[in-house]
Amino acid sequence: MEITGPMLDRFDEVLTPEALEFVGALQREFGGRRLELLAARQVRQEELSAGGTLDFLPETKAVREGEWRVAPPAPGLEDRRVEITGPVDRKMTINALNSGAKVWLADFEDANSPLWDNCVSGQLNLRLALDRAIDFEAGGKSYALRPDTELATIVVRPRGWHLPEKHALVDGEPVSASLFDFGLYFFHCARRQLDKGRGPYFYLPKMESHLEARLWNDVFVRAQDLLGIPQGTIRATVLIETYPAAFEMEEILYELREHSAGLNAGRWDYLFSVIKKFRTRGREFLLPERNAVTMTAPFMRAYTELLVRSCHKRGAHAIGGMAAFIPSRRDPEVNAVALEKVRADKTRESGDGFDGSWVAHPDLVPICDEVFTKVLGERPNQLGNLREDVEVSAAELLSVSETPGRITETGLRNNVDVALRYLAAWMGGLGAVAIHNLMEDAATAEISRSQIWQWIHNGIELADTGQTVTKELVERIIAEEMAKIAAEPGYDAALFTQAEALFKEVALDDDFAEFLTLPAYARMP
Repeated sequence: MEITGPMLDRFDEVLTPEALEFVGALQREFGGRRLELLAARQVRQEELSAGGTLDFLPETKAVREGEWRVAPPAPGLEDRRVEITGPVDRKMTINALNSGAKVWLADFEDANSPLWDNCVSGQLNLRLALDRAIDFEAGGKSYALRPDTELATIVVRPRGWHLPEKHALVDGEPVSASLFDFGLYFFHCARRQLDKGRGPYFYLPKMESHLEARLWNDVFVRAQDLLGIPQGTIRATVLIETYPAAFEMEEILYELREHSAGLNAGRWDYLFSVIKKFRTRGREFLLPERNAVTMTAPFMRAYTELLVRSCHKRGAHAIGGMAAFIPSRRDPEVNAVALEKVRADKTRESGDGFDGSWVAHPDLVPICDEVFTKVLGERPNQLGNLREDVEVSAAELLSVSETPGRITETGLRNNVDVALRYLAAWMGGLGAVAIHNLMEDAATAEISRSQIWQWIHNGIELADTGQTVTKELVERIIAEEMAKIAAEPGYDAALFTQAEALFKEVALDDDFAEFLTLPAYARMP
């Protein structure tokens, strides 16, 4: 195994020969299957583009109708009423663990810009946190960990199956970023977690089928075997954030059942996947501007209700979506309106039977905790709420055309502005970025650019101005938004020039890029 990235301070503590040998063994055994499954995604996409559709799989009917349950909740994962998400930099590691949330999603994926430094130093931060050897100072403030009993349970999100780690080569080929992130954390931290009465827990992103879940399960079995960790120690929560996965929820739970910790409703990536999968199908799958698509839209309601039903039927946790609002100390009116929306969203989720939900900022932890505690009381979860009243058809999951909302120039400009600002930050090494009082990550950038692509290719007329969305109109708006950004303090011309070029490529090209992070990563050092 060859490392082509620089060996920065203390990287030798993470990239040890033994850890790299472990990652290399996983890559050699499972890298080929990963590529086969990525090729299967393309075949499925071609079928959908040719007029096919999504449905519950006839070949797995026996799984959906069978009597089986996932493993019981693991230590530290019994109560998940509030989970905080964020990247694995040193300050966030301390603040998230101290936040009062039950779980911290330590993110190497959508909230992480995959600079080599970020990916390796993040691994070091997790290990130092478990050893209680991490601290941070900035702006005259000191940050240190609270006692272990007050810390959130760490659940690591590795990068998705589609992403490579170009700075680590096995037999001359880039390692799967999934196996790199998973392997280093598991090698260094599995026993550390067990010693603390917890375990190595994961969030698995971007999967499109139960066969991809089967691959993860086989990786888990092999990893535990290689390090002598008891089988079933690993637990994984799967994000149902792609359209195909919504039709295979029970099958995904089944494939991971010995290692399953539940499912999560990843709303922004789900909307992105709806557009991506049916991008050639005209207005049947047209979405209004992103801020108009709420969780009460019929197709989103069907998706979340089916998720709770599928999880609780099998004894698995159902975790709700992100509250991305970033509280402002300068504007109490904006705060009041936004916090009421957060409260309403979490009230809906807790009432629907979710066992917990996500927030992006420590100040939102108390609200989420309060709302879920009203429903849970002293109970750790709602696994007993089986939601047997829920029956969801494939047609209901596909009812995108029933989504209310408009497409306006304001919405178009917001998509352009957010995407440009986010991509500039991402190229500069930040994966979670506060923009207009919202925490934006790669998922929101994806929905922003894919909506614009969809509107252009369907000749959408803007509801407020009557203009038709064309490449020329979008290019003019890009120039205007760039001029506004360039007039702001701290403007970085080099980063925004890169961001503009990348955004035009993924939003305006006739060919739809599967993930904007792939051409973006290719531009990174």
